[in-house]
Amino acid sequence: MSIAREIRAATMPVLPGATPIDLPRPYLLFLGDADDTTFLKTGLGLRDWAPALCIAEYRCDGARASLGLPSMTPVEAHAAGARALVLAAASIGGAIRPAWIPYLVAALEAGLDIISGAHDRLADEPRLRATAERLGRRLIDIRTPPPGLPIATGRRRTGKRLLTVGTDCALGKKYTALALAAAFRTRGLAADFRATGQTGIMIAGSGIPIDAVIGDFTAGAAEILSPDADPDHWDVIEGQGSIFHPSYAGVSLGLLHGSQPDMLVLCHAEGRERIVGLPDYPVPPIGEAVALTLRLARLTNAGVRCAGVSLNTAGLSDADAAVLIARRAEEWGMPVADPMRPGAAFEGLVDACLT
Repeated sequence: MSIAREIRAATMPVLPGATPIDLPRPYLLFLGDADDTTFLKTGLGLRDWAPALCIAEYRCDGARASLGLPSMTPVEAHAAGARALVLAAASIGGAIRPAWIPYLVAALEAGLDIISGAHDRLADEPRLRATAERLGRRLIDIRTPPPGLPIATGRRRTGKRLLTVGTDCALGKKYTALALAAAFRTRGLAADFRATGQTGIMIAGSGIPIDAVIGDFTAGAAEILSPDADPDHWDVIEGQGSIFHPSYAGVSLGLLHGSQPDMLVLCHAEGRERIVGLPDYPVPPIGEAVALTLRLARLTNAGVRCAGVSLNTAGLSDADAAVLIARRAEEWGMPVADPMRPGAAFEGLVDACLT
């Protein structure tokens, strides 16, 4: 069974304090006006981990990005079985761009509900709200944290935890967590993927949108997301942002402290030299990223370790990726693997996580 199929077959528990999902499916994925896939994390995640739910893609006129799905209008997608349009594109800051509104209205008029993981609320847009009310359609916002989240206590919890962290945003933290949780279960271990972002929540069926939580409660939300568990149980927690990102480091740090990880896996994109969207800020060297992340994580778990690096080698052939992964492992002195390329390197990373 493939990693993606194994994840989809797993039973995802509804967590205390988490947001259960009851969504109209399958989906038409809206790619907005994106010109490349950098800002299509939601679409990529759904395509790769829940392909049976993805009927087609739909984009603004002139947009060039594609997920490789059939291209359909909302009317065509509804006729093909789609029941909701998902905002598969992300803008900086999680906004719903004004240029998207006519396309979203067209989806409502075609009979589709709309699902959004943006920070902006769908119903706050007057045209969407009026159209949905007139047609009896649903506007569903995933990025809504549960009420009553606590302040973090820092109390040590039972069970084992792994958190994926990154040198930047949009480089594979969710994919790495999904793949590792699946690999742990394949080895007969009790392991659950804990979703912290809108796409992960759509895939898993539960979770907390950590970047929508008020800052004082971020670490507390992470504590609730990975509660006390049996000593041999693993929570594999989806990381968010990067402590090296000027815009999102606060979210990443709260998640790091609240997760109290026993193990970290650092995620990095091969060839990326600058923080996406902030070219004045360089991506940190791997050694520096590991050292600082461990230092910060020790506030709530003095025994935390880094298992290795999840290296995003998208765009390379399997042969070139294998050579590169071996070279980086020697250079960085730790296991390195691309979780989307199963094999000896990935199994070595899994071994390091469990040692």
